[in-house]
Amino acid sequence: MAEYRYLHYDVFTDTRFEGNPLAVLPDARGLLTDQMQAIAREMAFSETTFVLPSEAGGTDVRMRIFTPGAELPMAGHPTIGSTFALAREGVIRAGTARFVFGLGVGPTPVDLTWEGDALAFAWMTQRAPEFGAAFEDAAVRAEVARAVGLDAGDLIEGVPVQVVSTGVPFVFLPIRTREAVDRAAPDLEAMRRVAAAHGLDHYYLFTPERGEPEATTYSRMFAPVLGVPEDPATGGASGPLGGYLVRYGLVPPSEAGAILNLQGVAMGRPSRIHIDVSGTQEHVGPVRVGGRSVLVVTGTLEV
Repeated sequence: MAEYRYLHYDVFTDTRFEGNPLAVLPDARGLLTDQMQAIAREMAFSETTFVLPSEAGGTDVRMRIFTPGAELPMAGHPTIGSTFALAREGVIRAGTARFVFGLGVGPTPVDLTWEGDALAFAWMTQRAPEFGAAFEDAAVRAEVARAVGLDAGDLIEGVPVQVVSTGVPFVFLPIRTREAVDRAAPDLEAMRRVAAAHGLDHYYLFTPERGEPEATTYSRMFAPVLGVPEDPATGGASGPLGGYLVRYGLVPPSEAGAILNLQGVAMGRPSRIHIDVSGTQEHVGPVRVGGRSVLVVTGTLEV
């Protein structure tokens, strides 16, 4: 049997047993795709990452990201958490200002802040949000709301239910209150019907009703069709969320560089995801998603 070291980090937090758990294999050479998928299923975290030698110019490593059910072209909490893991492993040298991952969407830079030799904070740059299908028809809005156990009346009027992506598409549901976000309960069969009719797999619920004085938004994410019943922190959705907030005026331009998204509270795993949106309301530019991570476990897998 071959042995592979792994590190378990809690991401978008500096407190153990909060944030979003992540397993990182810092040297995944020799593993086949089906083995990576099996390991991710065994780990049963929202994502597991596999770090490989660089395959493209301008990148430092190649990284593949798997949920228990599928491979993703990009994701936020795996990129932030893997940055901390590789810094601990010495793959990223102390003081390095920028490290570039080769992901399924292409080169993805991460900017680093250090406290001495310890990595303190990481910012992942995501491409400009792409605004996709908007579901403004009342019947469709109600159908999507029912898929997460809510009513159309729980949605904020005047802004769309819409698909937005910086690499992975999420359907964003703007919710009036934190109470309604907490009340949401996914209906798997209804989600399958919506997926068949509209191609929606990732549901991101958020409210601008502040859960904490410093938080801009309060959110939850459901993707049970892909093996993730609920995600404690979703960096790949937080970039598009920032773009949505700016595009529809839910965050003024003066605050676009300092958005704080609070997720995972309903799961007992509060996560604090920082978002920095460039560009303008009419032309939202690239976004950055940042946070901290804390090591929980180191171990060895036999494959």
